[in-house]
Amino acid sequence: MKGTRSLHDMIDQARGLVPADLVLRGGTVLDTVTGTFLTGDVAVCGDAIIGICESYEAREVFDVTGNYLVPGFIDTHLHIESSCVTPFEFDRCVCPKGVTTAICDPHEIANVAGIDGIRYFLEASTHTLMDIRVQLSSCVPSTEMETAGARLEVADLIALRDHPAVIGLAEFMNYPGVINKAPDAMAKLEAFRGLHIDGHAPLLKGKDLNAYLSPGIRTEHEATSTEEALEKLRKGMRILIREGSVSKDLEALMPLITERNSPYICLCTDDRNPLDIAEHGHLDYMIRSAIARGADTLAVYRAASLSAAEAFGLKDRGQIAPGKRADIVVMNNLAACRPQMVICGGIVVNDAAFASRKTIPPVARNSVKPPPITAGSFRCAENRAETSVIGILPGKIITEHVTEDIHPDGGDKRPDPARDLARIAVIERHGKNGNIATGFVRGFDFQRGAIAATVCHDHHNIVVVGIDYEDMALAANRLKDIEGGFVVARGGAVLAELALPIAGLMSLDRFEVVEEKLRALRTAARSLGVTLEEPFLQMAFLALPVIPHLKITDRGMIDVDRFEVMS
Repeated sequence: MKGTRSLHDMIDQARGLVPADLVLRGGTVLDTVTGTFLTGDVAVCGDAIIGICESYEAREVFDVTGNYLVPGFIDTHLHIESSCVTPFEFDRCVCPKGVTTAICDPHEIANVAGIDGIRYFLEASTHTLMDIRVQLSSCVPSTEMETAGARLEVADLIALRDHPAVIGLAEFMNYPGVINKAPDAMAKLEAFRGLHIDGHAPLLKGKDLNAYLSPGIRTEHEATSTEEALEKLRKGMRILIREGSVSKDLEALMPLITERNSPYICLCTDDRNPLDIAEHGHLDYMIRSAIARGADTLAVYRAASLSAAEAFGLKDRGQIAPGKRADIVVMNNLAACRPQMVICGGIVVNDAAFASRKTIPPVARNSVKPPPITAGSFRCAENRAETSVIGILPGKIITEHVTEDIHPDGGDKRPDPARDLARIAVIERHGKNGNIATGFVRGFDFQRGAIAATVCHDHHNIVVVGIDYEDMALAANRLKDIEGGFVVARGGAVLAELALPIAGLMSLDRFEVVEEKLRALRTAARSLGVTLEEPFLQMAFLALPVIPHLKITDRGMIDVDRFEVMS
């Protein structure tokens, strides 16, 4: 693997006194600062660009005539665990699509395995081709309204603060804790004062937003409307436009992607699985979609690279220029954004480069320890007919708080497929208290069967949705057998499954195998009547109690607007 070369080598190669390590010849460079197109060779020494707009000799020359060269893409906020594969397979999956830097928050694995989960990602980052940067998880658990597998205190985070892969503090989801000055929130903010602090404050506005921003929170990916995003931009936040497998905000925020705004706009995926990546793409998909909808080409590529680098203090990338990290994407059409060649840190991204990496052993095995689960575990014995129902909004993780009359029958409020009222349950699986909470959800269109998962943000307990209690029990119990993952059950049989034995979140398989199994799971879910494009991640977000308006955890139904467990 290439690494940093001496300054003497870099200067000599830049002057042409000795051949460069690598040259890209014949291409056209898009300058993300001026918006102009530049011609001439691009010369690389070690992991850095040392020359442009001139002619160079090199030990290795690539003819890229007729192609455009743009800086490598930077995903400014994501949870690699939500791709259902290890950091090494994620690297192999998306780096060839032009993503050369990923700024991740490993709070999914941290909620299961604590600080050991974060250390796993930090160690993995030293071996991947892609430059994985880590934001330290600020809210583990996200609130006091759920049971997580671990808890991170400020001392845990301070111990890792100076690691070279660490940028700062990850999305601060407990926004009520910030504006109400909760002691643990204040301690974490104080410990990272002056460093990068990422935000997470959906729908927050006015004086509460002012208070939230005052500690120095400066980036956020939760804006879902131009009105919300503009207020946050005007108050000093940089907006990370998100297009994940569930949260799809690109279309709503498209008007923001202008040449004027683009220095303060970035792109991110948050949660995107290999099936979605295979069928649509990653940041490359966002780029071509934005351009196809009329966004300015410079603004889009700037948001995907230079603006992202500036937002997170990565001054060594985002532009093809001398002294910058050699992260270069080669393509024949800027609007289509189909990378033909990717160079990451001076290394040509190919099978040989991936094969040469070192890997590390997995962590957090055998983490699924639920209580005994039977069909009776899913009964809902409330006496009142008036019932709160989680209303799914397709393409969003925000939910509606719907009220329906559901009359008890034999001491149980039953699911009702005719009204699209399915049972949802969250089962504590970390072996701490055995909590089981039940409720209702609308939006899946279940007609039969059940689906279950241990991917359940952010506590990652077991979440089950379905119509038939026996199938719900079968699916939930199967998760223990396979160390977590996804299961679809109908008529007393498992139709499809994906084992995720690393913390109940990540597979041991290659991403191509995971993609194939996710496709089988989607087909099986549709056989139950499910109409959602991505039912499994949609289900996972129904248990996240920091996203309005109604959610469920193992403690019960959560009124997020009041930030409390409902009685």
